[in-house]
Amino acid sequence: MIRNLLNDKPTKLFVIFTSFFVANALIAECIGGKLFSLEKLLGLPVHTFTLFGESGLSYTLTAGVLLWPLEFVMTDIVNEYFGPKAVRRISYIAVGLISYAFIMFFVAMSVPADGWWLGSKAADGVPNMQSAFVGIFGQGMWIILGSLTAFLVSQIVDVTVFHRIKKRTGDKHVWLRATGSTIVSQLVDSFIVLYIAFKLGNNWSWQRVLAICMVNYSYKFVIAIVLTPLIYLLEHRIERFLGHDVAKQMKAAAMGKEHPFVDPVVSE
Repeated sequence: MIRNLLNDKPTKLFVIFTSFFVANALIAECIGGKLFSLEKLLGLPVHTFTLFGESGLSYTLTAGVLLWPLEFVMTDIVNEYFGPKAVRRISYIAVGLISYAFIMFFVAMSVPADGWWLGSKAADGVPNMQSAFVGIFGQGMWIILGSLTAFLVSQIVDVTVFHRIKKRTGDKHVWLRATGSTIVSQLVDSFIVLYIAFKLGNNWSWQRVLAICMVNYSYKFVIAIVLTPLIYLLEHRIERFLGHDVAKQMKAAAMGKEHPFVDPVVSE
């Protein structure tokens, strides 16, 4: 039984997707404390602008945005082949494991530091390793709460929009349901994390929240469109891996047209 389960191609695919989804989300959370200039990354001059009355804005983003778009790509692929229940399940798993990681970060920050380690990187410009460790891993509770809430809500929104579009378009227009659901869910994600982390947590003004939200969202909007070909590439690879008939059955099951496990095990 175990061998059959491990050789089942849809099961292999789901395990791979879940593992990458959770790992990518956790890494994005861990590196999210670093800010970078998108203009400088692209070799462009930095120009500040004003939006909603908030001046001095530029494309300063968290390093986490480098990875978060891939989460929504994976969400759309899992949605396409396994359905909304599978997306919700891996989203809950991701939130649970990210929460566990933050608890472990807190424990690691709290245990006593050894004396020689504290100054071990002084020659490299880090006089106190404990302060550096806490500075990197010690994200504020409001930021953690905002990030996890935004992630979970945006995933649910993505699933809902994706399936409403697919019910109207069928198997056609993959780009529309994939990109459309991502564009909507990314707006929700951008707003919720800023509202909880900085409006509630740091008493930011509404104009600052909305201005930075739109700056972040404009980047995510463009990336969602740029990554659309990746959806087609992944679908093509999945079709080759599963076979056309199995892939078609899985898509039908994802839409609730049949039970996903009525067919025999598909082995290598």
